Amino acid sequence: MLLEELVNLKNETLNEIEKVEYESKKDLQEIRVKVFGKNGILTAMSKGMKDVEPQDRPKVGALINEVRNSIEQSLVEKENEFKAKELNEKLENEKIDITEPSKGSLKGAFHPISDVIDRMIDICVKMGFSVVEGPEIESDYYNFEAMNIPKNHPSRDMQDTFFINDNILLRSQTSAVQAREMEIQKPPFKIICPGKTYRNDSDSTHSPIFHQLEGLVIDENVSMADLKSMLMTLMKRLFGEDTTIRFRPSFFPFTEPSIEVDVSCPTCHGKGCNLCKGTGMLELLGAGIVNPKVLEMSGIDSKKYRGFAFGFGLDRTAMILNSIGNIKYLYKNDIRFLEQMK
Repeated sequence: MLLEELVNLKNETLNEIEKVEYESKKDLQEIRVKVFGKNGILTAMSKGMKDVEPQDRPKVGALINEVRNSIEQSLVEKENEFKAKELNEKLENEKIDITEPSKGSLKGAFHPISDVIDRMIDICVKMGFSVVEGPEIESDYYNFEAMNIPKNHPSRDMQDTFFINDNILLRSQTSAVQAREMEIQKPPFKIICPGKTYRNDSDSTHSPIFHQLEGLVIDENVSMADLKSMLMTLMKRLFGEDTTIRFRPSFFPFTEPSIEVDVSCPTCHGKGCNLCKGTGMLELLGAGIVNPKVLEMSGIDSKKYRGFAFGFGLDRTAMILNSIGNIKYLYKNDIRFLEQMK
C-alpha cells in the first residue's frame, strides 16, 4: 500500500509542478511545504517506515529517496525556469540606450595635488626629463648619507624624520631616488622624481605626509645659467608667461652653490596681495649645482661631469595655484572644498 502511495505522490506532484505558471510561481513554495514540510505528505510517509515490515523497508526506503529527489529536482528546474524568465523581463524592460547622451550628470575634477603632479610631469617630460620613482620606505644611506648628510650632521635637524629603526625610515625627500638613479644611470641624463615624503611637521602650511618633485640633470659643462634657464621655462609654463623668478643664496648639503627660488605671485602678478603677504613674490623651491662629493659617492667622475638639482613641494604649489590658505584642506576630503576645484 505504501509503495503505491509513494508512486501516486510522485506522479501527482510532478504533474502539479509542471502545470504551475509563471504568474502563480508562489505555488511552488506551497507544493514544497505540502510535500516536504514538517507536516508534509512525504515527511509523514518517512516517519511511517517504523510500521513497515522489516523485509520491505529497503525497498520502501529506496522509493522514498527516489520520490524525494525527483520532486526536488523538478521544483529546482521550475524555479530556475522562472528566474531566467524574470531576468529576461528585467533586461528587456530596464535596458538603456548607452549611446544616448546622459542627463544631469555631475562633472568631476582632479584633486589639486593630482592635477599639479600631472601638469608638472607633462611639462618636464616635454623638456626632455624622464620620470623615475623609488621606495617610500628608505635606508638612511640613500635618504641622507648619499646626499652628503652624514650621521649627526646638523643639517639633519632640518628634517624631523620618521625612523623605523636606526637604518630604516620613511623617506623625508625624494632625493633618495636621485641617489639610487645616479648609481644606475650613466651620464648624461635628466630625471624628475615625484612622490610622497614624510616629516614630523604639521601646521597650516606643513603636513606629515606631503608630495615632492625633485629634478636632476647630469652632463658636461652644466652651469647655474642652465639651471636658471630651465627653471624660468618651467615656471612660465606652470604659472603663466608673465612669471618672473628670483634667486637667493642658501645652503643644502647636496648642492654647492645652493639657492632658494622665489616666483612672482600668480594671483597679483607681483603687485602684492594676501597670498604673497604684499611682497609680490612667493618662496617656492630650492636648487643648486650638485655637490662634487655627491657625484663621487655615486660613482660619477666629478671632474668630467657636473649637474644641477631642484626640488619643491607639490602641495605648496597646488595651494599657490588654487589660492588655498591651509594645507589641511587638501587632505580632509571635504566635499564642499573639492566641489570648488571644478
